[in-house]
Formats: sequence, C-alpha cells, structure tokens
Amino acid sequence: MSNHIENDLEQSLTEKSKIAKWINDRLPIISSIENTLLRHPYPKNLSYLWSFGSIAGIALVIQILTGLFLAMHYVPNADMAFDSVEHIMRDVRYGWLIRYMHAVGASMFFVAVYIHIARGLFYGSYKSPRELLWWFGILIFLLMMATAFMGYVLPWGQMSFWGATVITNLFSAIPIVGEHIVAWLWGGYSVDNPTLNRFFVIHFVLPFVIVAMVMLHLASLHTSGSNNPTGVEIKSKKDIIPFHPYFTIKDMVGFVAYFIIFGYFLFFYPNSLGHPDNYIPANPLVTPAHIVPEWYFLPFYAILRAIPDKLGGVLMMFGSIAILFALPYLDKSKVKSGAYRPLFKKFYWLFLVNFLFLGWLGQSPAEGWYVIAARISTFYYFTYFLIILPQLPKFEKTLPLPKSIDDHYQSLKRKK
Repeated sequence: MSNHIENDLEQSLTEKSKIAKWINDRLPIISSIENTLLRHPYPKNLSYLWSFGSIAGIALVIQILTGLFLAMHYVPNADMAFDSVEHIMRDVRYGWLIRYMHAVGASMFFVAVYIHIARGLFYGSYKSPRELLWWFGILIFLLMMATAFMGYVLPWGQMSFWGATVITNLFSAIPIVGEHIVAWLWGGYSVDNPTLNRFFVIHFVLPFVIVAMVMLHLASLHTSGSNNPTGVEIKSKKDIIPFHPYFTIKDMVGFVAYFIIFGYFLFFYPNSLGHPDNYIPANPLVTPAHIVPEWYFLPFYAILRAIPDKLGGVLMMFGSIAILFALPYLDKSKVKSGAYRPLFKKFYWLFLVNFLFLGWLGQSPAEGWYVIAARISTFYYFTYFLIILPQLPKFEKTLPLPKSIDDHYQSLKRKK
C-alpha cells in the first residue's frame, strides 16, 4: 500500500483539531464515527453498485425528516385525514413539496433497496461469513414494506381504504388466529377510524425501528467486512483502502445521479408512481374497478393472486420473501461472485426479467392469460431458489478466480 493511503488510515480529526480532541477525550463519539464510517478499510475494487447502500441510507433520512414535518399537520381521523392532506398540499408553506418528497421518496427508497438486493444476489453477498449481514438486510426490507403499506393508507383515499381492506383481510386466511389478527389490525370489525389511528402510530414508529436495524446491519458489515465483485476475501493491505476519501467521493457521484432522477419525478411527474383513485375520498360503499397496491408490492401481489386458494396465496406471498432468509444455505456454489459463474448468469438474468414481469402482472387484471402467466412466473421464482441454485454447482464449470482483490483491481486499471 502506498504511503499516502497509509497516512489516510493513520490521521484523524482529533489529531488535526484541538476542539475535536477536547470533545473526544470526554465523549469518544468523534473517534467512533471516524473508525466506523471514514477510516474503516474496504476492498479497493468496489464498483458503483456498492453505492446503493449509502443511497438507501440517504433515502431513509429523507423519509424520516419529511415524515416528521408531515406529522405536524396530518390528522389521523377518518373524517379529517383526507382534508388534512389537502390542507398540507394547498395551505402549508411548501407543504406540496414536503408531501411529494415523502411520496416520491418512498418509491426512490425502494428502487435503491431493490438494486442493492439484486447486487447482493448476483455477487453472493449472502454467503459465509455474511449471513447475519444478509438477514439484517432482509429484515430491513420487510420493515420497509410494512411501513410503506401503513403510510399508503394514511391519505384515506379510495385506493388507501380499499387497499387496507384487501390486504388486512388476507390474515383471515390463517387458521384459528386469523380473524383475531384482522380484528386487532382494524381495531374493530371494519376498516375505520381505529384502523387509521393504529396505522398512523405504527407508520410513525417503524422508521426508527428501521434505523436500529440499519445500525445492526452496519455493525455486521464492519465485523464480517464488505463483499466485492470478485467474491475473494481480503488477503493483505494491498487489497484495501479507507472508506474516506475514496468511496465517499464515489458515493457522492451516486448521490448526484440519484437526486437528478429523484428531482425529475418530484418536479415533473410526482403522481406518476401513485394511483389517481387516491385523490378521491375513501368511500366504503363504492369499490374501485381495479384495486392495486403501490408498484413496489406488485411482484408479490402477482404471486398472491396466482394461487387459487386464499391461504395458499398468502403462504406463497410471504414465502417468496421468507425464502431469502434461507438463501445462504440454498446456494451450494463455493464461488461467490456471479461474474465467474457463466451458467448462473443466465438463470440470474432470467430471474430478474421474471421478477419484473411479475410486477407487470401484478397491476394487470386477474383473469385470462394473465393468471396463467403469473402461475408460470411464480413457479420459476421458487424454482430458482429451491432447485436451480442448489443443483447448479453440480453441472457448472466456473471461471478461474483472481489470486487477490489487488490483482483484479490492477487488471481493471490496465483495461482502462
């Protein structure tokens, strides 16, 4: 490792600033932040795909801050919720901007997390010694889905009301306890004011639970170390560089690209990712022609509707996420990175296309060939995890791995 990199690893803010040293001697928060976020060594060959973890963190901060401002004006009452949202949009100074930042930000948050998960699936980031890191990530994903669902109900529009009715009713399919769970979620015997109050409280609290899970996710990351495009573990100092300034600059480039896309939707198409029926006040007596959830739930909604039995559909829908927890033990290949697995690549890209197709099917009518296509796609989804990944190593001939991360890094530099 060159001398300037070694100096970056050794120098700290407490050595450069007397004020920082004075604070740190009494409360070692500065050194903790530096060691965790700035000076921690990372594999030197990380690509921009690794920036989506940091981008997801920024998205979470935006959601929490905008959510806090919205909560100051929102009224969690079935008779006033819709009007309070309109009040935010029309009367509160920059209320339209805060509300759209929160709504569009939710979609952008899921985009970042979906890409983050897709990267992990391709490069084998779920394999030993990073099983806990992967599990914390999936738990964050589940909490995000719960938070987003609760938040979608709060505007109390037609799609909010009927989406809450349909999704909460799914729990009634669970034998023995199902009806009790639904009654607890509703706070009564129908979706009404107690439901809205419960969802508002849960929606407000869950983001802080997500923050706690993110801290555990980062702690696990710093314990097991970051994966990299080769899947080869760190072997020497030549394989690593400090996070700052090398990856902070890289992440800043990712942030700029992210905010350009964010701003495009925020200022030009803020409602394109939502449903127009949600601008109609909730009416229990009028059912929308086509009830659909937000786009980030659509693949799992398609799996739910693909199964003719209600309980079976619920089990398959939740199973499609729960199976991700078993992934470290389903993939039997000793090679982590998909870049060195030619046969795996084909099945992986087919899986991604199939997942996107499920998303399209989720917003399509549950009739005719759409149902047949959803069943075929659902079959491949589970086949990929339960059959293809466990059996593929028996037939696949992998490419030779680089001797070290540094060798891979040097080969990338030569290609440039």
